[in-house]
Amino acid sequence: LSHLLIECFLLTEHILCISYFCISGQCCLFTCCLYEYHFIAENKSWSEAQKYCREKYTDLAKVFDMTDMSRLRNSTQNQGEAWIGLNNNTGGNRTWHWSLPGVEYIHNDSSWNQNGRQETELGPGNCVRKRDKLVDVSCDSTMWFICYDDNKTYLIEEKKNWTEAQSYCRYNHTDLASGLDQVDGKEIEALMKSKATPFRAWVGLFRDSWRWSDGSNSSFRYWDMELFNDEQSNKTCAMTLLNRSGNWSSDECDKEKPFFCYDDKLILIKENKTWKEALDYCRESHRGLVSITNLQEQGWVQYKAKNASSPYVWLGLRYSCTLDLKPIALCFQITFKICQHKTLQQTHRVN
Repeated sequence: LSHLLIECFLLTEHILCISYFCISGQCCLFTCCLYEYHFIAENKSWSEAQKYCREKYTDLAKVFDMTDMSRLRNSTQNQGEAWIGLNNNTGGNRTWHWSLPGVEYIHNDSSWNQNGRQETELGPGNCVRKRDKLVDVSCDSTMWFICYDDNKTYLIEEKKNWTEAQSYCRYNHTDLASGLDQVDGKEIEALMKSKATPFRAWVGLFRDSWRWSDGSNSSFRYWDMELFNDEQSNKTCAMTLLNRSGNWSSDECDKEKPFFCYDDKLILIKENKTWKEALDYCRESHRGLVSITNLQEQGWVQYKAKNASSPYVWLGLRYSCTLDLKPIALCFQITFKICQHKTLQQTHRVN
């Protein structure tokens, strides 16, 4: 099978020359990490830690999902507190995010109940519930909620606040329902009409003013709600509590703590080459062309691709002209493995 696929590669000629991504550094299981974490056991303020990470590595640690949290925790035996690269831009606007990392919020007026929506940035509504339309309310309100996994949605008839609902969905399913395609879709519409009495339910939309040091737009949050209070205006820098499963809280930024840096292994080569030339270059000079295995990695690659000198950038993925398995395309990655690449099927928009 691999022989047939390789033969297909040789038969197909590329005439388009564009920029491309290489990957370097260590590998995680079967894929190469796009970035590595480094625990720094020196006590520094948040801004001092940021300066150190930018000089020695790339920046203070960003976290995209629970896989990243596991990698972060496994990079040290320390069980104390450590800074990460999230801080609260208290003077800025709050930004809407979907709970599921990697799903971009795209505003659509028709999805919102305009009479119930908080139009002011000073309003208390930072979490969203659904009935017929979306309404933002206090995250401390308690109500039923909607989880999903494997393209199936579940109405959970237990009253929880938004954060508790999110934790429940992530533990028992995938996440709170996320993305307007899903939240406004027919399946959730049927759920909302499944009871004799109308009800309200949480969905996975929230807003906050927290920003990542490197400018990435990860919506992932892992707050320890027993300790974290977003209204404490003097505690605007985030830390991970390694003795509490890595959950996050915030503290005054001038306090000194150990910290996590990350080192970006994604290298944008601003030379225009064919795909085969780019593949050979990356294998000779680095580890190979980059492979994308999930929506979060796709978002990071797209964010970095904004600096490219060409309108498109090569990746380490090639469609097989030998086999055509429907409805999932057979793909060929630089690690010479066959995979079902779900990212190609995603309907969520990621800029």
